[in-house]
Amino acid sequence: MEVAMTKDLQQEASLAKRRYTDLCRQGRIFDARNRIIGGDTRAWDVQVRDQKIKEATDKARHETFAAEMKHNDKAMCIMHNQEQRHRKQLCRVINDFQQSFQKPETRREFDLSDPLALKKELPARVSDNDMRNTISGMQKFMGEDLNFQERKRFQKEQNREWCLQQYGEWEKARADHKLAELLHTQTILKFDEAARDLEKLEGTTRKEVCAAVKAFNKNQVVELAERKRQEKQQEQEDNMTEITNLLHGDLLSENPQQAVSSFGPHHVLHDRWKGMSREQLEEIWYMQKQQIQEKQRLQEEERQHNMDWDLRRIRKAHASLLHERQQQRLLREQRKALDCSNLRLARQQYLQKKTMDVASSSQPTEDYFSQFNTRSR
Repeated sequence: MEVAMTKDLQQEASLAKRRYTDLCRQGRIFDARNRIIGGDTRAWDVQVRDQKIKEATDKARHETFAAEMKHNDKAMCIMHNQEQRHRKQLCRVINDFQQSFQKPETRREFDLSDPLALKKELPARVSDNDMRNTISGMQKFMGEDLNFQERKRFQKEQNREWCLQQYGEWEKARADHKLAELLHTQTILKFDEAARDLEKLEGTTRKEVCAAVKAFNKNQVVELAERKRQEKQQEQEDNMTEITNLLHGDLLSENPQQAVSSFGPHHVLHDRWKGMSREQLEEIWYMQKQQIQEKQRLQEEERQHNMDWDLRRIRKAHASLLHERQQQRLLREQRKALDCSNLRLARQQYLQKKTMDVASSSQPTEDYFSQFNTRSR
């Protein structure tokens, strides 16, 4: 009996535990926040704590390494300074030994690297006639002789003599120039005096010429006045003769025969023609009236022709309009028949679909969808 009670208690405890686990699972599943995020906050907190512990451990290890590196760097600096001091001391000792016991003069090949070897040797040439001054040696050039100073002094003396000579020549040239200017001035004065004499002579001659020209012009004026008087008198006589001829001629008497040309009766002389006669004017007016009537007749015919064409165009447009309306009417009837056919087919399809929906009863209802998400499993 006690064993049975123990089993029952165990089953109840197991069932209660399962129910509690199921309720916890449902709380996690049906909680929208946890379901969307999809994570365990407790596990995350544990991970965060472990990460902080790891970071603290790493930081302590790095600080330890840094302190050790700092100590090693300090030791290295001390050792480097000691090595530098030892090296400088060794170099100083070596230099002192070399300067005391290894001088360059004591070497066997010193003559090959003696810095004063060129100073100790003979110069390139001792004199200008030295036998070593060959052409290929290039030791003597123009102006590089040993008696350069003496030659320079001689050249200066020679230049001074040349300057004195040039100065004397310049003084002589200046004196010659002054003499030439004096002669030129005297010549100009003589030319001026001769020019004044010529100008006086020219003035006298000009006066005589002006008097002669004045007398000649006076005679010319008298002759010109006499000639103009004669010409005017002759012009008056010619004008009177012309007026008399015109008064008694055919021009002013308006004789129509004077305008007839020798080329025919239809040609006239324009400078003698006085206009058309009354009969000619009436004939021209009659011809103009006939032309006007002919033009009116042609315009009337053209207007009638245009009216006929407009009437034909209106009839043709009316026929086209009737034909177009008939075509539109036929199109409307075809469209109406097509719409009726489509409506009949749509009704048939709707009835067929309705029949199919009624025949197939496997369509899910609202109760089918409401049974989900009620348990955790």
